[in-house]
Amino acid sequence: MKALAAAFLMMALPVQSGLAATLTVHVSAIDKKGGTLRVSLYDQAGWDKDDDTPIASANVPAAMPVTTVTLKDIKPGVYGIKLFQDYNNNGRFDQNFLGLPLERYGFSRDAAPRLSQPSFDRTKFTVGDGDNEITIRLQ
Repeated sequence: MKALAAAFLMMALPVQSGLAATLTVHVSAIDKKGGTLRVSLYDQAGWDKDDDTPIASANVPAAMPVTTVTLKDIKPGVYGIKLFQDYNNNGRFDQNFLGLPLERYGFSRDAAPRLSQPSFDRTKFTVGDGDNEITIRLQ
């Protein structure tokens, strides 16, 4: 699970501009603890790199029952999303001493981790020109 925590550390950088697509991400099962929902979009090349900058990202207040995040100016392509609900707003994906998550998290296509984050192939989806939408349920 330490690899899962490292995957969430690089999730707070701004979105690049001047591209053609918009992606609306509806995140369900938001916990009443609030905090910040941290969403990051990666291509295959950056998915497994703990220190890679996301293609796009957003940090928004987490609101029950569904929080909607819009990522703009994305180049059409194949991507995966990593996200977590940062209850205490410390910018980190918190875990207990065993490495088990203390905050809710999720991946595109609702892929579940197996000892570490799911593979890009299990999370990938296509963003086309114009408006795109996906829904992710926090785990």
